[in-house]
Amino acid sequence: MKLSTLLFLGACCLVTAHGEDERLPNKCEVCKFLTVELQDALEKTGRSKEVLEVGEVLDTGKRRKKIKYNTSETRLTEAVEDICERILQYNVHAERPGSLRYAKGASQTMTTLKNLVHKGVKVDLGLPFELWDEPSVEVSDMKKQCETMLEEYEYVVEDWYFHHQDERLEIFLCQNHVLKESEQECIKEVWKGDTGTKGGAAETESDGTEEEAKTHDAGEL
Repeated sequence: MKLSTLLFLGACCLVTAHGEDERLPNKCEVCKFLTVELQDALEKTGRSKEVLEVGEVLDTGKRRKKIKYNTSETRLTEAVEDICERILQYNVHAERPGSLRYAKGASQTMTTLKNLVHKGVKVDLGLPFELWDEPSVEVSDMKKQCETMLEEYEYVVEDWYFHHQDERLEIFLCQNHVLKESEQECIKEVWKGDTGTKGGAAETESDGTEEEAKTHDAGEL
């Protein structure tokens, strides 16, 4: 491929990287990925058989209370501790629609730009190459909104953890407490993988019933 062609491709990608649908994440997207990460963190410790001893040993010799780790407040506290920090692992995939633009792994646009650089093409994004993988403005804003949302709805998360784990967290927290009905569209968006088109294969599933909506699992992102 001629250098002029590569330069043209680089310029097109540069426009995509900086000018295509730049926006800050909305409340639905923040809640969606907060719940994705929290459920993933809890699932990783859900099978633990560890038993915790709580309380003080009294002079009477009464033993401390024993509780299972996987139903303890300690497990929830540890999961929540860095949950919003994990949002910084996401990147903006501008070629995808809706909430699907946020996912882990390099975007098609950034992968193309890096390939151009490795081939010797000069690509100017306005910042040093070594900073290209730093969290974007959108992702950093999502982290801040996540922290605010988690603080505001901490009691709801605790209620779900202790009493409603049979219900998906994004349904209990996002649909039932955080979002208005008109703000819930992103919860239904499901990534089905690339299909060779710009929009990928996003699907929205809604049959008007109370059936559980399909959503991202952390392993898909």
